[in-house]
Amino acid sequence: MTLTRETYFDRENELRYFGSSQFKSFMDCEARTMAKINGDWEEEPSSALLVGSYVDAHFEGILDIFRAQHPEILKRDGSLKSEYVQAEEIIQRIERDDLMMKYLSGAKQVIMTGELFGHEWKIRMDSYHPGKAVVDLKIMRDFEPKYVDGMGKVNFIEAWGYDFQGGIYQAIEGDHLPFIIAGATKQKDGADIGLFRIPQYKLDSALKIIEHYIDHFADVKKGIIEPRRCEKCAYCRATKRLATVQVLEEAGNE
Repeated sequence: MTLTRETYFDRENELRYFGSSQFKSFMDCEARTMAKINGDWEEEPSSALLVGSYVDAHFEGILDIFRAQHPEILKRDGSLKSEYVQAEEIIQRIERDDLMMKYLSGAKQVIMTGELFGHEWKIRMDSYHPGKAVVDLKIMRDFEPKYVDGMGKVNFIEAWGYDFQGGIYQAIEGDHLPFIIAGATKQKDGADIGLFRIPQYKLDSALKIIEHYIDHFADVKKGIIEPRRCEKCAYCRATKRLATVQVLEEAGNE
């Protein structure tokens, strides 16, 4: 099957290919990821995710289609809800900056497939400048460092796994082009913007982590290994089966 924008996340293609979002999902919770792939668990997109998708759709040139597919972004009178009014303001802020627009002017939503560490992968590039750079548009709360369990406080690139995405995109595209995040924030008192090139050593390090885990995740997808549960996410909470009674200790006791 030829990958298109419409079929990119079809179950058949999600089973056949790995992608950056799927890999990061496996890292978070294998059980939830497999339930999503198999159609046993569906997550409603949050308003935060839809705001990012709204901005993406504008720069992809399909905003009318996006609006038609997501009537929930509108009030009863047909006007945009407040968060999507803010999305329009983010778009306007981006478009006022010449350098930002230059980096976002590449070929839109270019899909490629390839092999990495013995497995098939798919990528979809927001703004592709052949021979020059791969640019990905990200809309986020802010550019401040984030606290991540097991990692401590890290920059937003590592907190959201954009280094994994960059390493995968760079490897599948094949020319090891610079991977650049075109970021814009959702601060209510005015959006910030920035262009961030992820250092090569971080992309290389991310690929080493991917190489370490990918065979295990492939075996999970094939049903050879039972997927691990994180016991923290909404899926694990919804499907938890009690097997014992816990003894609740006083706070601070060992």
